[in-house]
Parts: sequence; C-alpha cells; structure tokens
Amino acid sequence: MNTDTPTAATLYRERLSPSLWALLSAAVAAPMVALVFVPLDATIALVAGIGVAVALIAALVLLSPVVEVSGGELRVGRAHIPVDLLGDASGATGDDARHVRGPGLPRGAWHLLRGGIDGIVRVPVTDERDPVDEWIFSTRTPDRVISAIRRAQRS
Repeated sequence: MNTDTPTAATLYRERLSPSLWALLSAAVAAPMVALVFVPLDATIALVAGIGVAVALIAALVLLSPVVEVSGGELRVGRAHIPVDLLGDASGATGDDARHVRGPGLPRGAWHLLRGGIDGIVRVPVTDERDPVDEWIFSTRTPDRVISAIRRAQRS
C-alpha cells in the first residue's frame, strides 16, 4: 500500500519534508564525492557525485515523517493515537512556537519537532492511563491540523 496516497477518510495529510536549505546542504555532497573519484575517471566522478546527491535528497524527502488525521486517529510519524483520547488542540507560530520548542517544552510531552518548520500543534492527551500528558509536533499549517482533529472528534 502506498502511504503517500490519501484515502477518502483522510482529513489532513502533510509530509514534514526538510527545508530547502537542508536539501541544498545534501546536494553539496555531489562535488565532494566527485572529488574522491576524479583520480579514477572524470565520468565516474560525475556519475558518482550526482548519484550520491540524488540518493541523499530522495532519502531526506521520502523518510520524512508524516502528520495525518484519518480513520479516527492522529498519526505523527510512526506514533498514532485515537482522536477521542485527545483534548482541545491549540497551535502556535513565531515566538510562541519557539518558546514551546525550547524552554517551554513540557517534561511529560511526546514531541516530534522539525527544524525549518515554524508552526507547532499542542494536543492534550485525556487518557489517564497514558504516561504522556500531551503531543507537541511541527506542522506548516497548525490551523488546518487543528480543524481536522476537531472534525474527526465530532464524527
């Protein structure tokens, strides 16, 4: 099953792909690898450099975690939780998000934070048996994620 194809029950889906700067940094590997192979042959060096750069960029994009609300569950990366065990979600961007990602990060929170992605969503966990108090995760569109969680909780 292709995990990139949203189903009819998917209310929200976002891949937390790396920033442009991270991808450009990976592309810098091409000339470095090519320099290693230049003594053998210039063509081999060129092909090896391009191959390594393409492989690194593809791996960075394809292995990026996904935020998804579907089938009554919130999925962030490999973790998932039923939306009926979640409280009222809130989002933050800018300085508020920076505070939550830094000194304001609660000790009992589960988090998946990505550099280069400004927005975050905070969702309290209402299950008393769960040792995690809340989920905090990065997203480019906090309002859309919160809306999708609320719609899933209503249905």
